[in-house]
Amino acid sequence: MARSVPDRVESWIRRQDLIAPGGEIVCLVSGGADSTCLWHALGKLGYRTSAVHVNHRVRASESEEDARHCSELMGADVLASSGSEPRGRTEAELRELRYRLTAGRGLRATGHTASDQVETVLYRLVSSGSQKGIKARREDGVVRPLLPLWREETEAYCRSHGLPFRVDSSNRDTKRGLIREEILPLLRRVHPGVDLNLLALADEEPRLPRELERTLVQLLASRDGTKAADLGQGVRAVREYDTLRLEGRVSFGPWRLESQAPDLGVRTRRPGDRLAGRRKKVQDLFVDAKVPRRERDAWPLVVDGDDEVVAVPGIAEAPGWEGIVRAWKDGGL
Repeated sequence: MARSVPDRVESWIRRQDLIAPGGEIVCLVSGGADSTCLWHALGKLGYRTSAVHVNHRVRASESEEDARHCSELMGADVLASSGSEPRGRTEAELRELRYRLTAGRGLRATGHTASDQVETVLYRLVSSGSQKGIKARREDGVVRPLLPLWREETEAYCRSHGLPFRVDSSNRDTKRGLIREEILPLLRRVHPGVDLNLLALADEEPRLPRELERTLVQLLASRDGTKAADLGQGVRAVREYDTLRLEGRVSFGPWRLESQAPDLGVRTRRPGDRLAGRRKKVQDLFVDAKVPRRERDAWPLVVDGDDEVVAVPGIAEAPGWEGIVRAWKDGGL
């Protein structure tokens, strides 16, 4: 028996730890089928759901009607862009503006689906050679509960529950619209499984950028006993005979870490981790620092070897390791 849309959404939320059971969530709604399905399904699952609509004012009266629809159907709080932003903004620019205008409202959810994932992977493959897909959770607190659903399923869900939805007439004129309306239908004629194959790429580990990969291959192939290579952004790779290490500044999610001490590594927490030279567990350090539970599994730990935790950036350093590691956090991706 086929599982219902809410059941599949809840299973995905639990697997990805997107929203705490019964938690509060703000749905960023456009009025389309995807975000309407998102708002309704999360409410049906017992989450404390509210809605926000950002009116970008790019389609004149149609944009105003979208805003009115979201307000009346979902009780959405309508935010309007200032109008001072440049015209001809891309989809990505409008999306980032929406995230910026809704920052500070807590955990936010968008209606991205598996169909959006396929289109994103295909676009990035063509434009940059990357297979990077849409994240289930962004570092700035935006989550995507509908990624296991296809666009046709969100439309069917809305119809079955009597939920009217809007259709953005400008979609066809975007790059995503070109992929959706023309390129994917042609690829399906080449192979009917193209959507699932592209979707599978989003779950695979991304490859290194080609230039970086080439630099590392040359470094490893060198016959010199010791050789170093600049990898950019403050990071060097150093090979000494059969050992390769990275030195300098590294990125870890929204964190940037830098140290001159050799042989340090960065990883996430493990059960029973303790700060070197101290009896207190890393878990207790997180609690004392009031780090939200949902952020703890992604928080970087700086380790000497693999087991000895010498720093929990922004929280504590082990005795004798004070000031060895510099760490700062940016605004996320």
